[in-house]
Amino acid sequence: MKKILIANRGEIALRVMRTAKKMGIKTVAVYSDVDRNSPHVSFADEAVCIGEAPSNQSYLLGDKIIEVAKSLSVDGIHPGYGFLSENADFSEKVAASGITFIGPKAKAIKVMGSKLAAKDAVKAYDIPMVPGIDKAVTDVTYAEKVAKEIGYPILIKASAGGGGKGMRVVEKEEDIREQMERAISEAVSAFGDGSVFIEKYVGSPRHIEIQVLADSHGNVVHLFERECSVQRRHQKVVEEAPSSVLTEEIRAKMGEAAVRVAKSCDYLGAGTVEFLLDENKNFYFLEMNTRLQVEHPVTEMITGVDLVEQQIKIARGEKLSFSQDDLQIKGHALELRVYAEDPLTGFTPSIGTLEVYKSPVGENIRVDDGFEEGMEIPIYYDPMISKLITYGESREEAIDVMKQAISQYQIKGIETTLSFGKFVCEHEAFTSGDFDTHFVKKYYSPEIIEATYKKEAKIAAKVALQKYLQEQQILKVPSSEF
Repeated sequence: MKKILIANRGEIALRVMRTAKKMGIKTVAVYSDVDRNSPHVSFADEAVCIGEAPSNQSYLLGDKIIEVAKSLSVDGIHPGYGFLSENADFSEKVAASGITFIGPKAKAIKVMGSKLAAKDAVKAYDIPMVPGIDKAVTDVTYAEKVAKEIGYPILIKASAGGGGKGMRVVEKEEDIREQMERAISEAVSAFGDGSVFIEKYVGSPRHIEIQVLADSHGNVVHLFERECSVQRRHQKVVEEAPSSVLTEEIRAKMGEAAVRVAKSCDYLGAGTVEFLLDENKNFYFLEMNTRLQVEHPVTEMITGVDLVEQQIKIARGEKLSFSQDDLQIKGHALELRVYAEDPLTGFTPSIGTLEVYKSPVGENIRVDDGFEEGMEIPIYYDPMISKLITYGESREEAIDVMKQAISQYQIKGIETTLSFGKFVCEHEAFTSGDFDTHFVKKYYSPEIIEATYKKEAKIAAKVALQKYLQEQQILKVPSSEF
């Protein structure tokens, strides 16, 4: 594999290119007109504009991307995450064109892309599942009957869903009809598929995911877990590895279950198996993401394994060079997703120009970003500016390094989630490890951050006044020369 095209943008495109460059592989960037001056474009060996800003006119044009790849004699296409990364048709077309898709086969993407199909696939592999029904429901009367059998509260979920869309928690029987209709409507609108299913709602869950790697020679390993419970709107903001609550026994069981899930769909490449962990440390299969995850750097930090390099090697047909016994957890890592969002207004998008942009540097600090000072944050894509990753020999050290890195990160012109990250790292529930997916709902309010801003402003004003008075004193002292 001498040349790969990265069918993505921003930080993940740069991330893939850096590993490709390290491996001596040339890279091709694709970009929309609004991304013309983005760092991933200038970093690549070749770059081609594929359309206008909206993703359906650029980054989602699979046929055009394949056409560009063929014209430039590309050997492989890496989809990153988002956009076409979990599009089975795109994977199939890439393979049919004679180019290697750096990811799983279309079959695995299709099976795991449907929550119902995924549950069906893993049935025979002894994977713990949340009690519920494993077929699509549209009949509200039948849904009421099932909910009674399972017991309230229940969770209605879109089969083709993600990111919290088409998801409803129903606490009591009289609400199920209305919530079913809403979930189906939202699923149709978001995914073009109104299939929903019902399962028992797991109270106070933690969101734990296991990284897996599978080669084409039958070898499958897991690279331990990531804790992803700090979320807003069912989307992750802070992740860490390893989890502070897993025992070695539970970790091993979850890892083995994740490997079986990968085998159930004949998986190839890097993938992530997601689980819910209840307050009694019981875990349940949630879904499998058939791509590289946003939060993959924390796994890289604690294992020393470059996951993008492994993806490329596996796509080239190579065997994994290590076994499960070779993998060990070393230290602790945290990741904060730095979004262009205002935590004071419910995490609404904050669009504007990066008037000041200076990322932190130092030992055990890693920043994966795709922006530079002076660039505008486009409204067309996910509002993530960067991923701030820190490492420590212990969890406490990793948190301390994160707090230092946040304080060094300078961004002006827009609002970001840096202040929220600081709030998380300073909260007792997080530092103690006693938190779940309801962290934001339980502990966060904009008023807390506003109060912190005011306190910091007062301290800054006092320091400035003290400095001014000291300077005035110095000026009043007569010079000895006169």
